[in-house]
Amino acid sequence: MKNHATRHQTDFHSAPLVLNGQALTPAEVVAVARHRLPVQLGPEAEVRIQRARTFIERIVAEDRKVYGVTTGFGHLSRVRIKHEQVLDLQYNLLRSHAAGLGEPLDEETTRAMLLLLAASLARGHSGVRVEVVRLLIDLLNVQLHPIVPSRGSVGASGDLAPLAHLALVLVGEGEAWYRGRRLPGAEALAEAGLRPLRLEAKEGLALINGTHLMEASAILALEDAWNLLQTAEVACALSVEALMGSHVPFDERIQRLRNQHGQQESARHLRRLLANSEIKRSHEDCPRVQDPYTLRCAPQVFGAVRDALDYCTTIFERELGAVTDNPLIFPGEEEVLTGGNFHGQPLALALDVLALALTQLASFAERRIYLLMGPHDWDDQGAPLFLTPEPGLNSGLMLTQYVAAALVNEMKVLAHPASIDSLPTSAGTEDFVSMGVTAAHKARRILELAQQVVAIELLCGAQLLEFRRPLRAGEGVEQAFALVRTYVPKLERDRPPAPDIEQLARAVREGVFAQL
Repeated sequence: MKNHATRHQTDFHSAPLVLNGQALTPAEVVAVARHRLPVQLGPEAEVRIQRARTFIERIVAEDRKVYGVTTGFGHLSRVRIKHEQVLDLQYNLLRSHAAGLGEPLDEETTRAMLLLLAASLARGHSGVRVEVVRLLIDLLNVQLHPIVPSRGSVGASGDLAPLAHLALVLVGEGEAWYRGRRLPGAEALAEAGLRPLRLEAKEGLALINGTHLMEASAILALEDAWNLLQTAEVACALSVEALMGSHVPFDERIQRLRNQHGQQESARHLRRLLANSEIKRSHEDCPRVQDPYTLRCAPQVFGAVRDALDYCTTIFERELGAVTDNPLIFPGEEEVLTGGNFHGQPLALALDVLALALTQLASFAERRIYLLMGPHDWDDQGAPLFLTPEPGLNSGLMLTQYVAAALVNEMKVLAHPASIDSLPTSAGTEDFVSMGVTAAHKARRILELAQQVVAIELLCGAQLLEFRRPLRAGEGVEQAFALVRTYVPKLERDRPPAPDIEQLARAVREGVFAQL
Protein backbone atom coordinates (compact mmCIF):
# COMPACT_ATOMS: atom_id res chain seq x y z
CA MET A 1 0.00 0.00 0.00
CA LYS A 2 1.26 3.49 -0.86
CA ASN A 3 2.61 5.92 1.68
CA HIS A 4 0.23 8.81 1.16
CA ALA A 5 2.24 11.32 3.16
CA THR A 6 4.17 12.35 0.08
CA ARG A 7 1.87 11.22 -2.72
CA HIS A 8 1.02 14.78 -3.76
CA GLN A 9 4.15 16.59 -2.63
CA THR A 10 5.88 16.79 -5.96
CA ASP A 11 8.69 19.15 -6.97
CA PHE A 12 7.27 21.23 -9.81
CA HIS A 13 9.52 22.92 -12.31
CA SER A 14 8.70 26.10 -14.19
CA ALA A 15 7.17 24.18 -17.10
CA PRO A 16 3.45 24.98 -17.19
CA LEU A 17 0.62 22.52 -16.86
CA VAL A 18 -0.74 21.90 -20.36
CA LEU A 19 -4.46 21.15 -20.63
CA ASN A 20 -5.01 18.74 -23.48
CA GLY A 21 -8.21 17.11 -22.33
CA GLN A 22 -6.46 14.73 -19.95
CA ALA A 23 -7.50 13.92 -16.40
CA LEU A 24 -5.67 16.11 -13.93
CA THR A 25 -3.87 14.75 -10.90
CA PRO A 26 -4.39 16.01 -7.35
CA ALA A 27 -0.76 17.15 -7.34
CA GLU A 28 -1.38 19.34 -10.39
CA VAL A 29 -4.45 20.94 -8.83
CA VAL A 30 -2.53 21.68 -5.63
CA ALA A 31 0.41 23.08 -7.61
CA VAL A 32 -1.81 25.50 -9.54
CA ALA A 33 -4.05 26.41 -6.59
CA ARG A 34 -1.39 26.85 -3.91
CA HIS A 35 1.91 27.29 -5.72
CA ARG A 36 0.68 29.19 -8.81
CA LEU A 37 2.01 26.81 -11.42
CA PRO A 38 1.33 28.38 -14.86
CA VAL A 39 -1.25 26.78 -17.15
CA GLN A 40 -1.49 26.50 -20.95
CA LEU A 41 -4.12 25.23 -23.36
CA GLY A 42 -2.74 22.45 -25.55
CA PRO A 43 -3.32 22.03 -29.30
CA GLU A 44 -5.20 18.74 -28.94
CA ALA A 45 -7.68 20.39 -26.61
CA GLU A 46 -8.17 23.27 -29.04
CA VAL A 47 -9.15 20.81 -31.76
CA ARG A 48 -11.65 19.06 -29.47
CA ILE A 49 -13.14 22.35 -28.32
CA GLN A 50 -13.53 23.67 -31.85
CA ARG A 51 -15.15 20.47 -33.11
CA ALA A 52 -17.86 20.65 -30.43
CA ARG A 53 -18.30 24.40 -30.99
CA THR A 54 -18.88 23.92 -34.71
CA PHE A 55 -21.67 21.47 -33.94
CA ILE A 56 -23.33 23.90 -31.50
CA GLU A 57 -23.23 26.68 -34.07
CA ARG A 58 -24.96 24.42 -36.57
CA ILE A 59 -27.68 23.62 -34.02
CA VAL A 60 -28.30 27.31 -33.41
CA ALA A 61 -28.36 28.08 -37.13
CA GLU A 62 -30.93 25.33 -37.67
CA ASP A 63 -32.96 26.53 -34.65
CA ARG A 64 -33.16 23.03 -33.16
CA LYS A 65 -34.74 22.54 -29.76
CA VAL A 66 -31.85 21.84 -27.37
CA TYR A 67 -31.94 22.33 -23.59
CA GLY A 68 -30.12 25.46 -22.46
CA VAL A 69 -29.30 26.48 -26.02
CA THR A 70 -32.71 27.26 -27.43
CA THR A 71 -34.76 26.65 -24.26
CA GLY A 72 -34.90 28.03 -20.74
CA PHE A 73 -33.36 26.28 -17.75
CA GLY A 74 -34.60 23.95 -15.03
CA HIS A 75 -38.37 24.08 -14.73
CA LEU A 76 -38.31 26.75 -17.47
CA SER A 77 -36.89 24.29 -20.00
CA ARG A 78 -40.36 24.10 -21.56
CA VAL A 79 -40.00 27.70 -22.71
CA ARG A 80 -38.65 27.98 -26.26
CA ILE A 81 -36.22 30.86 -26.81
CA LYS A 82 -36.46 32.91 -29.98
CA HIS A 83 -33.45 32.82 -32.28
CA GLU A 84 -32.66 36.49 -31.74
CA GLN A 85 -32.68 35.98 -27.93
CA VAL A 86 -30.24 33.08 -27.74
CA LEU A 87 -27.31 35.27 -26.69
CA ASP A 88 -29.36 37.27 -24.17
CA LEU A 89 -30.32 33.94 -22.59
CA GLN A 90 -26.68 33.23 -21.64
CA TYR A 91 -26.11 36.63 -20.01
CA ASN A 92 -29.41 36.43 -18.15
CA LEU A 93 -28.40 33.03 -16.84
CA LEU A 94 -25.19 34.34 -15.26
CA ARG A 95 -26.83 37.41 -13.79
CA SER A 96 -29.87 35.66 -12.36
CA HIS A 97 -27.86 32.81 -10.85
CA ALA A 98 -25.29 35.06 -9.11
CA ALA A 99 -27.27 34.91 -5.86
CA GLY A 100 -24.56 33.63 -3.51
CA LEU A 101 -24.02 34.94 0.00
CA GLY A 102 -21.47 34.67 2.78
CA GLU A 103 -17.75 35.21 3.05
CA PRO A 104 -15.85 34.84 -0.24
CA LEU A 105 -13.98 31.66 -1.03
CA ASP A 106 -10.28 31.75 -0.25
CA GLU A 107 -7.83 32.29 -3.07
CA GLU A 108 -6.63 28.70 -3.36
CA THR A 109 -10.18 27.34 -3.67
CA THR A 110 -11.05 29.92 -6.34
CA ARG A 111 -7.89 29.05 -8.28
CA ALA A 112 -8.71 25.35 -8.09
CA MET A 113 -12.22 26.10 -9.38
CA LEU A 114 -10.85 28.07 -12.33
CA LEU A 115 -8.49 25.22 -13.22
CA LEU A 116 -11.10 22.49 -12.92
CA LEU A 117 -13.60 24.45 -15.01
CA ALA A 118 -11.02 25.11 -17.72
CA ALA A 119 -9.94 21.45 -17.75
CA SER A 120 -13.53 20.22 -18.02
CA LEU A 121 -14.35 22.57 -20.90
CA ALA A 122 -11.10 21.61 -22.62
CA ARG A 123 -12.29 18.01 -22.97
CA GLY A 124 -14.48 19.08 -25.88
CA HIS A 125 -17.95 18.03 -24.77
CA SER A 126 -19.28 21.42 -23.68
CA GLY A 127 -19.60 23.38 -26.90
CA VAL A 128 -17.83 26.58 -25.84
CA ARG A 129 -15.35 28.52 -27.94
CA VAL A 130 -11.61 28.25 -27.42
CA GLU A 131 -11.61 31.87 -26.21
CA VAL A 132 -13.64 30.92 -23.13
CA VAL A 133 -11.09 28.38 -21.95
CA ARG A 134 -8.19 30.70 -22.75
CA LEU A 135 -9.65 33.47 -20.60
CA LEU A 136 -10.11 31.13 -17.63
CA ILE A 137 -6.44 30.16 -17.98
CA ASP A 138 -5.42 33.82 -18.32
CA LEU A 139 -7.11 34.63 -15.01
CA LEU A 140 -5.00 31.94 -13.34
CA ASN A 141 -1.76 33.08 -14.91
CA VAL A 142 -2.19 36.79 -14.11
CA GLN A 143 -3.57 35.90 -10.66
CA LEU A 144 -6.88 37.68 -11.14
CA HIS A 145 -9.33 35.94 -8.84
CA PRO A 146 -13.11 36.35 -9.04
CA ILE A 147 -14.83 37.07 -5.73
CA VAL A 148 -17.10 34.09 -5.16
CA PRO A 149 -19.50 34.02 -2.19
CA SER A 150 -19.12 30.70 -0.42
CA ARG A 151 -22.78 29.93 0.27
CA GLY A 152 -25.65 29.24 -2.11
CA SER A 153 -24.97 25.96 -3.90
CA VAL A 154 -27.15 22.91 -3.32
CA GLY A 155 -24.77 20.78 -5.40
CA ALA A 156 -27.35 19.45 -7.82
CA SER A 157 -27.37 21.17 -11.22
CA GLY A 158 -23.74 21.95 -10.59
CA ASP A 159 -22.47 24.63 -8.25
CA LEU A 160 -24.71 27.18 -9.95
CA ALA A 161 -24.49 30.26 -7.72
CA PRO A 162 -20.73 30.14 -7.02
CA LEU A 163 -19.88 29.46 -10.66
CA ALA A 164 -22.19 32.26 -11.81
CA HIS A 165 -20.25 34.74 -9.65
CA LEU A 166 -17.01 33.40 -11.09
CA ALA A 167 -18.29 33.56 -14.68
CA LEU A 168 -19.57 37.14 -14.38
CA VAL A 169 -15.97 38.35 -14.20
CA LEU A 170 -15.30 36.75 -17.58
CA VAL A 171 -17.88 39.04 -19.17
CA GLY A 172 -16.68 42.15 -17.32
CA GLU A 173 -19.21 42.07 -14.50
CA GLY A 174 -19.04 40.88 -10.88
CA GLU A 175 -15.99 41.58 -8.74
CA ALA A 176 -12.43 40.27 -8.53
CA TRP A 177 -9.24 40.54 -6.51
CA TYR A 178 -6.28 41.79 -8.51
CA ARG A 179 -2.94 42.85 -7.03
CA GLY A 180 -4.41 43.12 -3.56
CA ARG A 181 -7.40 45.28 -4.58
CA ARG A 182 -11.07 44.42 -4.78
CA LEU A 183 -12.27 45.74 -8.15
CA PRO A 184 -15.30 45.60 -10.43
CA GLY A 185 -14.83 42.80 -12.96
CA ALA A 186 -14.39 45.09 -15.98
CA GLU A 187 -11.78 47.21 -14.19
CA ALA A 188 -9.84 44.17 -12.99
CA LEU A 189 -9.73 42.72 -16.52
CA ALA A 190 -8.59 46.05 -17.96
CA GLU A 191 -5.80 46.46 -15.41
CA ALA A 192 -4.62 42.91 -16.21
CA GLY A 193 -4.65 43.63 -19.93
CA LEU A 194 -7.51 41.21 -20.64
CA ARG A 195 -10.69 41.71 -22.63
CA PRO A 196 -14.10 40.51 -21.45
CA LEU A 197 -15.90 37.75 -23.33
CA ARG A 198 -18.93 38.27 -25.48
CA LEU A 199 -20.91 35.13 -24.70
CA GLU A 200 -22.26 32.95 -27.46
CA ALA A 201 -24.88 30.19 -27.39
CA LYS A 202 -24.48 27.51 -24.68
CA GLU A 203 -21.47 29.22 -23.07
CA GLY A 204 -23.15 30.70 -20.00
CA LEU A 205 -24.72 27.34 -19.21
CA ALA A 206 -21.41 25.50 -19.69
CA LEU A 207 -19.69 27.90 -17.31
CA ILE A 208 -22.07 27.31 -14.39
CA ASN A 209 -23.06 23.64 -14.79
CA GLY A 210 -20.42 21.61 -12.98
CA THR A 211 -19.11 20.25 -9.70
CA HIS A 212 -16.06 22.50 -9.69
CA LEU A 213 -16.46 24.09 -6.24
CA MET A 214 -17.17 20.75 -4.57
CA GLU A 215 -14.23 19.13 -6.33
CA ALA A 216 -11.86 22.05 -5.66
CA SER A 217 -12.60 21.88 -1.94
CA ALA A 218 -12.37 18.09 -1.96
CA ILE A 219 -8.94 17.94 -3.58
CA LEU A 220 -7.44 20.58 -1.29
CA ALA A 221 -8.96 18.96 1.79
CA LEU A 222 -7.74 15.54 0.70
CA GLU A 223 -4.14 16.73 0.41
CA ASP A 224 -4.29 18.11 3.93
CA ALA A 225 -6.16 15.11 5.32
CA TRP A 226 -3.43 12.67 4.25
CA ASN A 227 -0.81 14.89 5.87
CA LEU A 228 -2.91 15.10 9.02
CA LEU A 229 -3.34 11.33 9.25
CA GLN A 230 0.42 10.80 9.03
CA THR A 231 0.94 13.52 11.64
CA ALA A 232 -1.70 12.05 13.96
CA GLU A 233 0.15 8.72 13.89
CA VAL A 234 3.35 10.56 14.79
CA ALA A 235 1.58 12.27 17.69
CA CYS A 236 0.19 8.93 18.84
CA ALA A 237 3.64 7.32 18.82
CA LEU A 238 4.91 10.25 20.88
CA SER A 239 2.11 9.63 23.40
CA VAL A 240 2.79 5.89 23.48
CA GLU A 241 6.39 6.54 24.53
CA ALA A 242 5.50 9.36 26.92
CA LEU A 243 2.87 7.15 28.58
CA MET A 244 5.22 4.15 28.56
CA GLY A 245 2.77 2.16 26.51
CA SER A 246 3.30 -1.34 25.14
CA HIS A 247 4.57 -1.86 21.58
CA VAL A 248 3.07 -5.34 21.36
CA PRO A 249 -0.27 -4.21 19.85
CA PHE A 250 1.62 -2.99 16.77
CA ASP A 251 3.21 -6.38 16.06
CA GLU A 252 2.88 -7.33 12.40
CA ARG A 253 1.50 -10.78 13.27
CA ILE A 254 -1.54 -9.26 14.97
CA GLN A 255 -2.34 -7.11 11.94
CA ARG A 256 -2.04 -10.01 9.48
CA LEU A 257 -4.78 -11.91 11.27
CA ARG A 258 -7.32 -9.20 10.45
CA ASN A 259 -6.32 -8.40 6.84
CA GLN A 260 -7.47 -4.79 6.92
CA HIS A 261 -5.08 -2.90 4.68
CA GLY A 262 -5.25 0.47 6.41
CA GLN A 263 -4.63 -1.17 9.77
CA GLN A 264 -1.51 -2.89 8.47
CA GLU A 265 -0.15 0.34 7.01
CA SER A 266 -0.77 2.32 10.18
CA ALA A 267 0.85 -0.37 12.34
CA ARG A 268 3.87 -0.37 10.03
CA HIS A 269 4.21 3.41 10.43
CA LEU A 270 3.93 3.18 14.22
CA ARG A 271 6.55 0.41 14.38
CA ARG A 272 8.94 2.55 12.36
CA LEU A 273 8.42 5.53 14.67
CA LEU A 274 8.92 3.41 17.80
CA ALA A 275 11.94 1.40 16.65
CA ASN A 276 14.93 1.06 19.02
CA SER A 277 13.24 2.62 22.02
CA GLU A 278 15.08 2.72 25.34
CA ILE A 279 11.81 3.61 27.05
CA LYS A 280 10.28 0.35 25.89
CA ARG A 281 13.15 -1.66 27.37
CA SER A 282 12.85 0.23 30.66
CA HIS A 283 9.35 -1.06 31.44
CA GLU A 284 9.32 -4.56 29.98
CA ASP A 285 8.50 -5.94 33.46
CA CYS A 286 5.74 -3.39 34.05
CA PRO A 287 2.71 -4.84 35.96
CA ARG A 288 0.31 -3.23 33.46
CA VAL A 289 -1.14 -6.01 31.30
CA GLN A 290 -3.02 -3.90 28.74
CA ASP A 291 -3.10 -0.25 27.73
CA PRO A 292 -6.21 1.91 27.15
CA TYR A 293 -7.77 1.54 23.72
CA THR A 294 -6.43 4.86 22.45
CA LEU A 295 -2.95 3.33 22.67
CA ARG A 296 -3.65 -0.36 22.15
CA CYS A 297 -6.11 -0.02 19.26
CA ALA A 298 -4.23 2.69 17.37
CA PRO A 299 -3.64 0.56 14.23
CA GLN A 300 -7.30 -0.38 14.04
CA VAL A 301 -8.61 3.18 14.43
CA PHE A 302 -6.00 4.89 12.27
CA GLY A 303 -6.40 2.10 9.74
CA ALA A 304 -10.12 2.79 9.46
CA VAL A 305 -9.32 6.44 8.74
CA ARG A 306 -6.77 5.37 6.11
CA ASP A 307 -9.34 3.19 4.39
CA ALA A 308 -11.86 6.05 4.43
CA LEU A 309 -9.29 8.40 2.87
CA ASP A 310 -8.53 5.78 0.22
CA TYR A 311 -12.23 5.73 -0.68
CA CYS A 312 -12.33 9.53 -0.84
CA THR A 313 -9.18 9.59 -2.96
CA THR A 314 -10.74 7.22 -5.48
CA ILE A 315 -13.90 9.33 -5.82
CA PHE A 316 -12.14 12.69 -5.99
CA GLU A 317 -9.48 11.52 -8.46
CA ARG A 318 -12.12 10.11 -10.81
CA GLU A 319 -13.78 13.52 -10.92
CA LEU A 320 -10.52 15.07 -12.14
CA GLY A 321 -11.16 13.57 -15.57
CA ALA A 322 -14.87 14.37 -15.69
CA VAL A 323 -17.11 16.57 -17.81
CA THR A 324 -19.92 17.67 -15.53
CA ASP A 325 -22.05 20.18 -17.42
CA ASN A 326 -25.29 19.61 -19.33
CA PRO A 327 -26.23 19.05 -22.08
CA LEU A 328 -23.15 17.22 -23.36
CA ILE A 329 -21.93 17.49 -26.94
CA PHE A 330 -20.81 14.44 -28.93
CA PRO A 331 -19.72 15.95 -32.24
CA GLY A 332 -18.51 12.64 -33.68
CA GLU A 333 -22.01 11.20 -33.37
CA GLU A 334 -23.62 14.60 -34.00
CA GLU A 335 -25.68 14.26 -30.84
CA VAL A 336 -26.52 16.43 -27.87
CA LEU A 337 -27.39 14.37 -24.79
CA THR A 338 -29.10 15.68 -21.68
CA GLY A 339 -28.13 13.92 -18.47
CA GLY A 340 -27.10 14.51 -14.87
CA ASN A 341 -23.30 14.56 -14.66
CA PHE A 342 -23.58 17.84 -12.77
CA HIS A 343 -25.15 16.11 -9.76
CA GLY A 344 -22.81 16.22 -6.80
CA GLN A 345 -23.88 13.11 -4.92
CA PRO A 346 -20.66 11.09 -5.41
CA LEU A 347 -18.59 13.98 -4.07
CA ALA A 348 -21.08 14.92 -1.35
CA LEU A 349 -21.15 11.44 0.12
CA ALA A 350 -17.35 11.16 0.03
CA LEU A 351 -16.96 14.60 1.64
CA ASP A 352 -19.25 13.50 4.45
CA VAL A 353 -17.14 10.36 4.89
CA LEU A 354 -14.05 12.58 5.03
CA ALA A 355 -15.66 14.72 7.73
CA LEU A 356 -16.60 11.67 9.79
CA ALA A 357 -13.11 10.17 9.46
CA LEU A 358 -11.38 13.38 10.54
CA THR A 359 -13.75 13.80 13.47
CA GLN A 360 -12.88 10.27 14.56
CA LEU A 361 -9.18 11.07 14.20
CA ALA A 362 -9.44 14.14 16.43
CA SER A 363 -11.67 12.44 19.00
CA PHE A 364 -9.10 9.64 19.23
CA ALA A 365 -6.31 12.19 19.81
CA GLU A 366 -8.28 14.07 22.48
CA ARG A 367 -8.60 10.91 24.58
CA ARG A 368 -4.83 10.50 24.56
CA ILE A 369 -4.42 14.16 25.55
CA TYR A 370 -6.64 13.35 28.54
CA LEU A 371 -4.38 10.41 29.42
CA LEU A 372 -1.26 12.58 29.12
CA MET A 373 -2.60 14.93 31.80
CA GLY A 374 -2.48 12.17 34.42
CA PRO A 375 -2.76 10.96 37.08
CA HIS A 376 -0.20 8.38 35.99
CA ASP A 377 -0.90 5.77 38.65
CA TRP A 378 1.43 3.16 37.14
CA ASP A 379 4.28 5.62 36.78
CA ASP A 380 7.18 4.92 39.11
CA GLN A 381 9.18 7.80 37.62
CA GLY A 382 6.89 10.41 39.13
CA ALA A 383 5.53 12.21 36.08
CA PRO A 384 3.52 15.10 37.51
CA LEU A 385 -0.14 15.91 37.07
CA PHE A 386 -0.89 18.31 34.18
CA LEU A 387 2.68 18.09 32.91
CA THR A 388 4.20 20.81 35.08
CA PRO A 389 7.21 20.41 37.42
CA GLU A 390 5.29 22.17 40.21
CA PRO A 391 1.61 21.21 40.08
CA GLY A 392 -0.52 23.34 42.35
CA LEU A 393 1.54 26.47 42.07
CA ASN A 394 1.37 25.91 38.29
CA SER A 395 -1.56 24.52 36.30
CA GLY A 396 0.69 23.43 33.46
CA LEU A 397 -1.10 22.20 30.35
CA MET A 398 -4.39 21.45 32.11
CA LEU A 399 -6.44 23.77 29.88
CA THR A 400 -5.10 22.37 26.63
CA GLN A 401 -7.24 19.28 27.19
CA TYR A 402 -10.27 21.50 27.81
CA VAL A 403 -9.59 23.22 24.49
CA ALA A 404 -9.23 19.90 22.69
CA ALA A 405 -12.53 18.74 24.18
CA ALA A 406 -14.25 21.93 22.98
CA LEU A 407 -12.86 21.50 19.46
CA VAL A 408 -13.95 17.87 19.27
CA ASN A 409 -17.43 18.79 20.48
CA GLU A 410 -17.73 21.32 17.64
CA MET A 411 -16.49 18.73 15.15
CA LYS A 412 -19.05 16.19 16.28
CA VAL A 413 -21.84 18.70 15.65
CA LEU A 414 -20.42 19.48 12.19
CA ALA A 415 -19.98 15.80 11.32
CA HIS A 416 -23.72 15.29 10.70
CA PRO A 417 -23.90 14.33 7.00
CA ALA A 418 -25.11 17.03 4.62
CA SER A 419 -25.62 14.60 1.74
CA ILE A 420 -28.66 12.95 3.33
CA ASP A 421 -30.59 16.22 3.62
CA SER A 422 -32.19 17.06 0.27
CA LEU A 423 -34.44 20.09 -0.26
CA PRO A 424 -36.10 20.20 -3.72
CA THR A 425 -35.45 23.21 -5.97
CA SER A 426 -36.53 24.63 -9.34
CA ALA A 427 -40.24 24.01 -8.82
CA GLY A 428 -39.58 20.33 -8.23
CA THR A 429 -37.57 19.66 -11.38
CA GLU A 430 -34.48 19.34 -9.20
CA ASP A 431 -36.24 17.15 -6.68
CA PHE A 432 -33.20 15.53 -5.07
CA VAL A 433 -30.08 17.60 -4.47
CA SER A 434 -26.71 16.64 -2.99
CA MET A 435 -25.82 19.55 -0.68
CA GLY A 436 -22.23 18.77 -1.66
CA VAL A 437 -20.88 22.27 -1.06
CA THR A 438 -22.28 22.22 2.47
CA ALA A 439 -20.45 18.91 2.94
CA ALA A 440 -17.28 20.52 1.57
CA HIS A 441 -17.47 23.54 3.87
CA LYS A 442 -18.02 21.29 6.90
CA ALA A 443 -15.14 19.00 5.94
CA ARG A 444 -12.75 21.92 5.56
CA ARG A 445 -13.75 23.35 8.95
CA ILE A 446 -13.45 19.95 10.62
CA LEU A 447 -10.01 19.56 9.06
CA GLU A 448 -8.88 22.86 10.57
CA LEU A 449 -10.13 21.89 14.02
CA ALA A 450 -8.56 18.43 13.78
CA GLN A 451 -5.19 19.96 12.94
CA GLN A 452 -5.40 21.99 16.14
CA VAL A 453 -6.28 18.94 18.25
CA VAL A 454 -3.33 16.97 16.87
CA ALA A 455 -1.09 19.97 17.55
CA ILE A 456 -2.19 19.86 21.19
CA GLU A 457 -1.30 16.17 21.40
CA LEU A 458 2.17 16.90 20.00
CA LEU A 459 2.62 19.66 22.57
CA CYS A 460 1.54 17.51 25.52
CA GLY A 461 3.30 14.34 24.40
CA ALA A 462 6.60 16.18 24.04
CA GLN A 463 6.19 17.73 27.50
CA LEU A 464 5.58 14.35 29.17
CA LEU A 465 8.52 12.87 27.30
CA GLU A 466 10.75 15.41 29.08
CA PHE A 467 10.04 13.51 32.31
CA ARG A 468 11.34 10.24 30.78
CA ARG A 469 14.84 11.55 30.32
CA PRO A 470 17.58 10.42 30.12
CA LEU A 471 15.85 7.48 28.40
CA ARG A 472 15.45 7.93 24.68
CA ALA A 473 12.28 7.15 22.79
CA GLY A 474 11.99 5.38 19.44
CA GLU A 475 13.96 6.86 16.57
CA GLY A 476 10.99 8.43 14.83
CA VAL A 477 9.58 9.74 18.09
CA GLU A 478 12.89 11.40 18.90
CA GLN A 479 12.77 13.16 15.53
CA ALA A 480 9.22 14.32 16.26
CA PHE A 481 10.25 15.53 19.71
CA ALA A 482 13.13 17.51 18.24
CA LEU A 483 10.77 19.08 15.70
CA VAL A 484 8.32 20.10 18.42
CA ARG A 485 11.14 21.76 20.31
CA THR A 486 12.06 23.85 17.25
CA TYR A 487 8.63 25.45 17.60
CA VAL A 488 8.01 25.52 21.36
CA PRO A 489 10.35 25.27 24.36
CA LYS A 490 9.91 22.97 27.32
CA LEU A 491 7.33 24.17 29.85
CA GLU A 492 9.17 25.10 33.04
CA ARG A 493 6.48 27.32 34.62
CA ASP A 494 3.07 28.56 33.55
CA ARG A 495 2.80 30.57 30.34
CA PRO A 496 -0.11 31.01 27.90
CA PRO A 497 -0.32 27.80 25.83
CA ALA A 498 -2.25 29.43 22.97
CA PRO A 499 0.83 30.70 21.06
CA ASP A 500 2.48 27.27 21.39
CA ILE A 501 -0.62 25.53 20.04
CA GLU A 502 -0.85 27.99 17.15
CA GLN A 503 2.80 27.47 16.24
CA LEU A 504 2.41 23.69 16.19
CA ALA A 505 -0.93 23.88 14.35
CA ARG A 506 0.77 25.86 11.60
CA ALA A 507 3.49 23.21 11.37
CA VAL A 508 0.81 20.50 11.17
CA ARG A 509 -0.94 22.37 8.34
CA GLU A 510 2.35 22.70 6.49
CA GLY A 511 2.96 18.94 6.70
CA VAL A 512 6.18 19.27 8.70
CA PHE A 513 5.53 16.15 10.82
CA ALA A 514 3.95 14.12 8.00
CA GLN A 515 7.34 13.21 6.57
CA LEU A 516 8.45 11.23 9.65
